[in-house]
Amino acid sequence: MDRNDLLPIGELARRTGLAVSAIRFYEDKGLVQALRTSGNQRRFLRSDIRRLSFILIAQKLGLGLTEIETELSKLPQGRTPTINDWQKISRSLRKEIDAKIALLNRTRSKLDECIGCGCLSLQRCQLYNREDRAGAAGPGPRYVLG
Repeated sequence: MDRNDLLPIGELARRTGLAVSAIRFYEDKGLVQALRTSGNQRRFLRSDIRRLSFILIAQKLGLGLTEIETELSKLPQGRTPTINDWQKISRSLRKEIDAKIALLNRTRSKLDECIGCGCLSLQRCQLYNREDRAGAAGPGPRYVLG
């Protein structure tokens, strides 16, 4: 392994936008793994930039730390993951991502209309959800969450 492929924690923080303390937290959780120099300083693989970037994206998508840990556990530790390694995670998350996209699209199109919550406070609700028919289907915003 070339020493240029190893990054000190400060450089990794700069490249990812994460605080050093956050990187240490993810290291404690086993999501990234530091190599140690003879002076006991942390050094990270360049590919850990992508691993940490994945964590940031996954959190923005609403995945919890447990789900992120599960996905990242599929990646090899101690070597740069290959495209095939990342494709396994992509396939694993595709249904969940597609469902979130569908929910966002439904929300965008329905939020200014009746959402089927049963409040009947908008005039449109009187048309779309006459006599609160959506309420018979269950609680919550039926036309958005289904």
